[in-house]
Amino acid sequence: MKVKKIKIPQIKKEVTAKDILGNPDYLAISYGGYREKTREVQPSIEELKDDLRILSAMGIKIIRTYNVQTPLPHASNILKAISELKKEDQNFEMYVMLGAWIDCLNAWTEYPVNHDVESPNNSGEIDRAVALANQYPDIVKIIAVGNEAMVKWATSYFVQPSVILKWVNHLQDLKKSNKLPKDLWITSSDDFSSWGGGDSQYHVEDLNELIKAVDYISMHTYPYHNTHYNPEFWGIPESDSELPSIEKINRTMERAIEFSKKQYDGVSNYMKSLGVNKPIHIGETGWASISNGHYGPEGSKATDEYKQGLFYKQMVEWTNKIKISCFYFEAFNEQWKDAHNPKGSENHFGLFTIEGKAKYPIWDLVDKGIFEGLTRNGNTITKTYNGEYKSLMVDVLVPPSEEEIMAGR
Repeated sequence: MKVKKIKIPQIKKEVTAKDILGNPDYLAISYGGYREKTREVQPSIEELKDDLRILSAMGIKIIRTYNVQTPLPHASNILKAISELKKEDQNFEMYVMLGAWIDCLNAWTEYPVNHDVESPNNSGEIDRAVALANQYPDIVKIIAVGNEAMVKWATSYFVQPSVILKWVNHLQDLKKSNKLPKDLWITSSDDFSSWGGGDSQYHVEDLNELIKAVDYISMHTYPYHNTHYNPEFWGIPESDSELPSIEKINRTMERAIEFSKKQYDGVSNYMKSLGVNKPIHIGETGWASISNGHYGPEGSKATDEYKQGLFYKQMVEWTNKIKISCFYFEAFNEQWKDAHNPKGSENHFGLFTIEGKAKYPIWDLVDKGIFEGLTRNGNTITKTYNGEYKSLMVDVLVPPSEEEIMAGR
Protein backbone atom coordinates (compact mmCIF):
# COMPACT_ATOMS: atom_id res chain seq x y z
CA MET A 1 0.00 0.00 0.00
CA LYS A 2 1.35 3.38 -0.99
CA VAL A 3 1.59 5.76 1.98
CA LYS A 4 0.58 9.27 1.15
CA LYS A 5 3.08 11.85 2.36
CA ILE A 6 1.56 14.67 4.32
CA LYS A 7 3.20 18.04 3.66
CA ILE A 8 3.80 19.82 6.96
CA PRO A 9 3.75 23.60 6.55
CA GLN A 10 6.99 25.34 7.47
CA ILE A 11 6.68 27.53 10.53
CA LYS A 12 8.74 30.68 10.14
CA LYS A 13 11.01 31.20 13.15
CA GLU A 14 10.44 34.45 15.02
CA VAL A 15 13.58 36.55 14.60
CA THR A 16 14.91 38.44 17.64
CA ALA A 17 17.31 41.36 18.12
CA LYS A 18 19.93 38.86 19.23
CA ASP A 19 19.60 37.07 15.87
CA ILE A 20 19.89 40.12 13.66
CA LEU A 21 22.31 42.52 15.40
CA GLY A 22 25.86 41.78 14.35
CA ASN A 23 24.61 39.51 11.55
CA PRO A 24 26.10 40.53 8.15
CA ASP A 25 22.99 39.09 6.46
CA TYR A 26 20.95 41.82 8.17
CA LEU A 27 22.47 45.13 7.10
CA ALA A 28 21.27 48.20 9.00
CA ILE A 29 20.71 51.88 8.19
CA SER A 30 19.28 55.04 9.73
CA TYR A 31 16.20 56.13 7.84
CA GLY A 32 14.08 59.22 7.51
CA GLY A 33 11.70 59.47 4.58
CA TYR A 34 11.12 63.23 4.64
CA ARG A 35 11.22 64.88 1.22
CA GLU A 36 10.34 68.51 2.03
CA LYS A 37 11.95 71.35 4.00
CA THR A 38 9.63 70.79 6.94
CA ARG A 39 8.56 67.69 8.84
CA GLU A 40 5.02 69.05 8.76
CA VAL A 41 4.85 67.49 5.30
CA GLN A 42 4.82 63.78 6.09
CA PRO A 43 5.79 61.22 3.47
CA SER A 44 2.85 59.09 2.40
CA ILE A 45 2.62 55.37 3.09
CA GLU A 46 3.25 54.71 -0.61
CA GLU A 47 6.36 56.93 -0.57
CA LEU A 48 7.64 55.06 2.48
CA LYS A 49 6.98 51.74 0.75
CA ASP A 50 8.97 52.89 -2.29
CA ASP A 51 11.91 53.71 0.01
CA LEU A 52 11.67 50.44 1.88
CA ARG A 53 11.68 48.45 -1.36
CA ILE A 54 14.86 50.28 -2.39
CA LEU A 55 16.55 49.57 0.93
CA SER A 56 15.45 45.94 0.87
CA ALA A 57 16.98 45.55 -2.59
CA MET A 58 20.30 46.68 -1.05
CA GLY A 59 20.15 43.89 1.53
CA ILE A 60 19.13 46.22 4.35
CA LYS A 61 16.83 44.53 6.83
CA ILE A 62 17.03 46.76 9.92
CA ILE A 63 16.20 50.45 9.93
CA ARG A 64 16.56 52.94 12.72
CA THR A 65 14.00 55.67 13.50
CA TYR A 66 14.42 58.54 15.97
CA ASN A 67 11.18 59.55 17.64
CA VAL A 68 7.49 58.87 18.07
CA GLN A 69 6.64 62.48 18.85
CA THR A 70 3.20 63.93 18.26
CA PRO A 71 2.08 65.17 15.82
CA LEU A 72 4.69 63.34 13.71
CA PRO A 73 3.37 59.91 12.65
CA HIS A 74 6.55 59.11 10.71
CA ALA A 75 7.63 56.08 12.78
CA SER A 76 4.14 54.63 13.06
CA ASN A 77 3.64 55.11 9.32
CA ILE A 78 6.92 53.27 8.63
CA LEU A 79 5.70 50.36 10.73
CA LYS A 80 2.39 50.38 8.87
CA ALA A 81 4.24 50.46 5.52
CA ILE A 82 6.42 47.49 6.51
CA SER A 83 3.36 45.60 7.70
CA GLU A 84 1.63 46.16 4.35
CA LEU A 85 4.74 45.10 2.40
CA LYS A 86 4.92 41.89 4.43
CA LYS A 87 1.29 41.13 3.55
CA GLU A 88 1.98 41.80 -0.13
CA ASP A 89 5.12 39.62 -0.15
CA GLN A 90 5.66 36.94 2.49
CA ASN A 91 9.41 37.04 1.80
CA PHE A 92 9.71 40.77 2.57
CA GLU A 93 11.79 41.18 5.73
CA MET A 94 12.42 44.44 7.58
CA TYR A 95 12.87 45.19 11.28
CA VAL A 96 12.98 48.43 13.23
CA MET A 97 15.11 49.97 15.95
CA LEU A 98 12.47 52.33 17.32
CA GLY A 99 13.74 55.57 18.81
CA ALA A 100 12.07 57.43 21.68
CA TRP A 101 13.24 61.05 21.83
CA ILE A 102 14.36 62.28 25.25
CA ASP A 103 14.78 65.96 26.23
CA CYS A 104 15.60 68.05 29.27
CA LEU A 105 13.22 70.62 30.75
CA ASN A 106 12.52 73.58 28.41
CA ALA A 107 14.39 72.03 25.47
CA TRP A 108 13.68 73.80 22.17
CA THR A 109 11.81 76.66 23.92
CA GLU A 110 12.60 80.28 24.71
CA TYR A 111 12.99 79.38 28.38
CA PRO A 112 16.34 78.50 30.02
CA VAL A 113 17.07 74.79 29.68
CA ASN A 114 17.60 72.71 32.81
CA HIS A 115 19.81 69.72 32.08
CA ASP A 116 19.21 68.25 35.53
CA VAL A 117 15.44 67.96 35.08
CA GLU A 118 13.76 66.01 32.30
CA SER A 119 11.02 67.22 29.98
CA PRO A 120 7.48 66.27 30.97
CA ASN A 121 7.08 65.10 27.36
CA ASN A 122 9.40 62.14 27.91
CA SER A 123 6.85 59.89 29.58
CA GLY A 124 4.43 60.20 26.66
CA GLU A 125 7.24 59.43 24.23
CA ILE A 126 8.09 56.23 26.09
CA ASP A 127 4.41 55.24 26.29
CA ARG A 128 4.00 55.65 22.53
CA ALA A 129 7.12 53.57 21.87
CA VAL A 130 5.79 50.82 24.13
CA ALA A 131 2.42 50.85 22.35
CA LEU A 132 4.07 50.52 18.91
CA ALA A 133 6.40 47.75 20.08
CA ASN A 134 3.36 45.82 21.31
CA GLN A 135 1.33 46.57 18.17
CA TYR A 136 4.14 45.43 15.83
CA PRO A 137 6.13 42.80 17.79
CA ASP A 138 7.12 41.09 14.55
CA ILE A 139 8.83 44.30 13.34
CA VAL A 140 10.03 46.33 16.34
CA LYS A 141 13.01 44.48 17.79
CA ILE A 142 14.77 47.30 19.66
CA ILE A 143 13.75 50.43 21.54
CA ALA A 144 16.41 53.14 21.88
CA VAL A 145 15.82 55.57 24.74
CA GLY A 146 17.13 58.91 23.50
CA ASN A 147 19.39 59.99 20.65
CA GLU A 148 22.60 61.76 21.67
CA ALA A 149 20.62 62.68 24.77
CA MET A 150 23.55 62.47 27.22
CA VAL A 151 26.37 64.09 25.27
CA LYS A 152 27.19 67.52 26.68
CA TRP A 153 27.64 69.25 23.35
CA ALA A 154 23.90 68.73 22.69
CA THR A 155 23.33 71.95 24.61
CA SER A 156 19.74 72.40 23.42
CA TYR A 157 18.40 69.29 25.13
CA PHE A 158 20.85 66.91 26.85
CA VAL A 159 19.89 65.14 30.06
CA GLN A 160 21.86 63.44 32.82
CA PRO A 161 22.42 59.66 32.55
CA SER A 162 20.02 59.17 35.47
CA VAL A 163 17.10 60.10 33.17
CA ILE A 164 18.07 57.55 30.52
CA LEU A 165 18.68 54.95 33.24
CA LYS A 166 15.21 55.57 34.69
CA TRP A 167 13.47 54.90 31.37
CA VAL A 168 15.67 51.94 30.42
CA ASN A 169 14.86 50.33 33.77
CA HIS A 170 11.18 51.09 33.22
CA LEU A 171 11.21 49.27 29.88
CA GLN A 172 13.17 46.35 31.28
CA ASP A 173 10.59 46.06 34.06
CA LEU A 174 7.79 45.98 31.47
CA LYS A 175 9.54 43.06 29.78
CA LYS A 176 9.76 41.20 33.09
CA SER A 177 6.04 41.69 33.72
CA ASN A 178 5.14 40.57 30.16
CA LYS A 179 3.96 44.06 29.17
CA LEU A 180 6.59 44.10 26.42
CA PRO A 181 7.99 41.18 24.37
CA LYS A 182 10.71 39.49 26.43
CA ASP A 183 13.10 39.34 23.44
CA LEU A 184 12.83 43.08 22.74
CA TRP A 185 16.22 44.70 23.31
CA ILE A 186 16.51 48.04 25.10
CA THR A 187 19.37 50.51 24.60
CA SER A 188 20.20 54.19 24.29
CA SER A 189 21.93 55.52 21.19
CA ASP A 190 24.62 58.05 22.01
CA ASP A 191 28.04 59.45 21.25
CA PHE A 192 31.03 57.25 22.10
CA SER A 193 32.04 59.72 24.81
CA SER A 194 28.65 59.41 26.51
CA TRP A 195 29.35 55.69 26.87
CA GLY A 196 32.61 56.33 28.68
CA GLY A 197 34.87 55.93 25.64
CA GLY A 198 36.59 59.29 26.02
CA ASP A 199 36.51 62.14 28.52
CA SER A 200 36.48 61.00 32.16
CA GLN A 201 33.80 63.60 33.03
CA TYR A 202 31.29 61.04 31.70
CA HIS A 203 32.51 58.32 34.06
CA VAL A 204 29.75 58.62 36.64
CA GLU A 205 27.87 55.98 38.61
CA ASP A 206 24.59 56.47 36.73
CA LEU A 207 26.38 55.74 33.45
CA ASN A 208 27.92 52.62 34.98
CA GLU A 209 24.46 51.46 36.04
CA LEU A 210 23.07 52.27 32.59
CA ILE A 211 25.75 50.13 30.93
CA LYS A 212 24.64 47.26 33.15
CA ALA A 213 20.93 47.91 32.44
CA VAL A 214 20.88 48.03 28.61
CA ASP A 215 20.81 44.90 26.48
CA TYR A 216 23.59 46.32 24.31
CA ILE A 217 25.44 49.59 23.78
CA SER A 218 24.57 51.68 20.72
CA MET A 219 27.44 54.12 20.15
CA HIS A 220 27.96 56.90 17.61
CA THR A 221 31.26 57.68 15.94
CA TYR A 222 31.80 60.58 13.53
CA PRO A 223 35.29 61.10 12.15
CA TYR A 224 33.58 63.39 9.62
CA HIS A 225 32.74 65.98 12.28
CA ASN A 226 36.13 65.50 13.87
CA THR A 227 37.85 66.66 10.69
CA HIS A 228 36.94 70.08 12.11
CA TYR A 229 36.63 69.62 15.88
CA ASN A 230 39.43 67.13 16.52
CA PRO A 231 41.49 66.69 13.33
CA GLU A 232 44.29 64.62 14.89
CA PHE A 233 43.95 62.02 12.12
CA TRP A 234 43.03 64.34 9.28
CA GLY A 235 46.14 66.32 8.40
CA ILE A 236 48.42 64.86 5.75
CA PRO A 237 51.78 64.07 7.37
CA GLU A 238 55.00 65.36 5.84
CA SER A 239 55.97 61.79 4.96
CA ASP A 240 52.99 61.66 2.56
CA SER A 241 53.54 65.11 1.03
CA GLU A 242 55.03 63.80 -2.23
CA LEU A 243 52.31 61.23 -2.88
CA PRO A 244 49.76 61.69 -5.71
CA SER A 245 46.61 63.54 -4.56
CA ILE A 246 44.39 60.46 -4.79
CA GLU A 247 46.77 58.46 -2.60
CA LYS A 248 46.84 61.27 -0.02
CA ILE A 249 43.05 61.12 0.14
CA ASN A 250 42.93 57.32 0.31
CA ARG A 251 45.40 57.20 3.19
CA THR A 252 43.57 59.93 5.07
CA MET A 253 40.29 58.05 4.81
CA GLU A 254 41.99 54.90 6.13
CA ARG A 255 43.01 56.97 9.17
CA ALA A 256 39.38 58.10 9.54
CA ILE A 257 38.29 54.47 9.91
CA GLU A 258 41.09 53.84 12.42
CA PHE A 259 39.79 56.86 14.38
CA SER A 260 36.37 55.18 14.65
CA LYS A 261 37.98 51.89 15.67
CA LYS A 262 39.79 53.71 18.50
CA GLN A 263 36.50 55.18 19.72
CA TYR A 264 34.87 51.76 19.59
CA ASP A 265 37.75 50.29 21.57
CA GLY A 266 37.47 53.13 24.10
CA VAL A 267 33.83 52.25 24.81
CA SER A 268 34.64 48.54 24.94
CA ASN A 269 37.52 49.06 27.37
CA TYR A 270 35.43 51.23 29.67
CA MET A 271 32.57 48.74 29.65
CA LYS A 272 34.93 45.86 30.47
CA SER A 273 36.54 47.90 33.27
CA LEU A 274 33.13 47.69 34.98
CA GLY A 275 33.14 43.91 34.70
CA VAL A 276 30.50 44.05 31.96
CA ASN A 277 30.70 42.20 28.67
CA LYS A 278 27.81 42.76 26.26
CA PRO A 279 27.46 43.64 22.59
CA ILE A 280 28.43 47.08 21.28
CA HIS A 281 26.99 48.14 17.93
CA ILE A 282 27.36 51.37 15.97
CA GLY A 283 24.08 53.24 16.20
CA GLU A 284 25.22 56.01 13.90
CA THR A 285 28.11 57.03 11.68
CA GLY A 286 28.23 58.70 8.30
CA TRP A 287 29.87 61.11 5.88
CA ALA A 288 28.24 64.04 4.06
CA SER A 289 28.69 64.69 0.35
CA ILE A 290 28.13 68.48 0.32
CA SER A 291 29.06 71.21 2.83
CA ASN A 292 29.45 74.96 2.65
CA GLY A 293 30.49 75.11 6.32
CA HIS A 294 33.16 73.63 8.58
CA TYR A 295 33.73 70.60 6.37
CA GLY A 296 33.68 72.17 2.91
CA PRO A 297 36.19 73.96 0.63
CA GLU A 298 36.73 76.75 3.17
CA GLY A 299 36.98 74.29 6.05
CA SER A 300 38.45 70.82 6.50
CA LYS A 301 37.89 69.84 2.84
CA ALA A 302 36.36 66.58 4.01
CA THR A 303 33.18 66.68 1.99
CA ASP A 304 32.54 65.00 -1.34
CA GLU A 305 31.06 61.80 -2.72
CA TYR A 306 34.44 60.15 -3.29
CA LYS A 307 35.39 60.36 0.39
CA GLN A 308 31.84 59.38 1.33
CA GLY A 309 32.24 56.29 -0.82
CA LEU A 310 35.54 55.29 0.77
CA PHE A 311 34.15 55.79 4.28
CA TYR A 312 30.95 53.85 3.59
CA LYS A 313 32.66 50.85 2.01
CA GLN A 314 35.42 50.63 4.62
CA MET A 315 32.97 51.05 7.50
CA VAL A 316 30.67 48.31 6.19
CA GLU A 317 33.65 46.04 5.53
CA TRP A 318 35.06 46.53 9.05
CA THR A 319 31.76 46.12 10.91
CA ASN A 320 30.74 43.06 8.90
CA LYS A 321 34.16 41.49 9.49
CA ILE A 322 33.94 41.79 13.29
CA LYS A 323 30.20 41.02 13.25
CA ILE A 324 28.79 44.24 14.67
CA SER A 325 25.84 46.15 13.25
CA CYS A 326 26.34 49.60 11.76
CA PHE A 327 23.26 51.82 11.43
CA TYR A 328 24.86 53.91 8.72
CA PHE A 329 23.64 57.51 8.62
CA GLU A 330 21.73 57.72 6.41
CA ALA A 331 19.63 56.27 3.63
CA PHE A 332 18.30 59.38 1.84
CA ASN A 333 19.10 63.08 2.00
CA GLU A 334 16.66 65.06 4.16
CA GLN A 335 16.46 68.78 3.52
CA TRP A 336 14.49 69.76 6.65
CA LYS A 337 17.56 69.36 8.84
CA ASP A 338 19.11 72.65 7.70
CA ALA A 339 16.18 74.08 5.75
CA HIS A 340 17.58 77.61 5.46
CA ASN A 341 20.95 76.45 4.13
CA PRO A 342 20.51 74.07 1.17
CA LYS A 343 24.24 73.26 1.08
CA GLY A 344 24.50 72.61 4.82
CA SER A 345 26.12 69.25 5.48
CA GLU A 346 23.21 67.96 7.60
CA ASN A 347 21.09 67.87 4.44
CA HIS A 348 23.54 65.66 2.54
CA PHE A 349 24.39 62.53 4.55
CA GLY A 350 22.20 60.25 2.42
CA LEU A 351 23.43 57.48 0.14
CA PHE A 352 20.68 58.75 -2.18
CA THR A 353 19.63 62.27 -3.10
CA ILE A 354 16.05 63.29 -2.38
CA GLU A 355 15.21 62.67 -6.05
CA GLY A 356 16.51 59.12 -5.78
CA LYS A 357 19.92 59.39 -7.43
CA ALA A 358 22.43 56.91 -6.05
CA LYS A 359 25.61 58.59 -4.85
CA TYR A 360 29.11 57.28 -5.54
CA PRO A 361 29.20 54.85 -2.56
CA ILE A 362 26.54 52.70 -4.24
CA TRP A 363 27.14 53.27 -7.95
CA ASP A 364 28.14 49.59 -8.14
CA LEU A 365 24.66 48.57 -6.98
CA VAL A 366 23.13 50.51 -9.88
CA ASP A 367 25.49 48.66 -12.24
CA LYS A 368 24.31 45.34 -10.81
CA GLY A 369 20.72 46.24 -11.69
CA ILE A 370 19.30 45.71 -8.21
CA PHE A 371 17.14 48.85 -8.47
CA GLU A 372 15.45 47.93 -11.75
CA GLY A 373 11.73 48.60 -11.55
CA LEU A 374 12.10 50.67 -8.36
CA THR A 375 11.47 54.40 -8.12
CA ARG A 376 11.68 57.31 -5.71
CA ASN A 377 9.40 60.29 -6.24
CA GLY A 378 8.54 58.72 -9.60
CA ASN A 379 12.19 58.67 -10.69
CA THR A 380 14.13 55.57 -11.61
CA ILE A 381 17.36 55.06 -9.66
CA THR A 382 20.29 56.50 -11.62
CA LYS A 383 23.79 57.62 -10.63
CA THR A 384 24.85 61.09 -9.54
CA TYR A 385 27.21 62.89 -11.95
CA ASN A 386 25.61 60.74 -14.69
CA GLY A 387 27.97 58.04 -13.46
CA GLU A 388 31.01 59.95 -14.78
CA TYR A 389 33.96 59.40 -12.44
CA LYS A 390 35.97 62.30 -13.92
CA SER A 391 33.12 64.73 -13.29
CA LEU A 392 32.80 63.53 -9.68
CA MET A 393 36.53 63.99 -9.04
CA VAL A 394 36.36 67.67 -10.01
CA ASP A 395 34.63 68.30 -6.66
CA VAL A 396 37.15 66.28 -4.64
CA LEU A 397 39.65 68.25 -2.54
CA VAL A 398 42.84 67.06 -0.88
CA PRO A 399 42.77 67.45 2.91
CA PRO A 400 45.13 70.04 4.43
CA SER A 401 48.57 69.09 5.71
CA GLU A 402 49.32 68.59 9.40
CA GLU A 403 51.25 71.86 9.29
CA GLU A 404 48.26 73.76 7.83
CA ILE A 405 45.93 72.33 10.48
CA MET A 406 48.31 73.33 13.29
CA ALA A 407 48.68 76.83 11.82
CA GLY A 408 44.90 77.23 11.65
CA ARG A 409 44.37 76.44 15.36
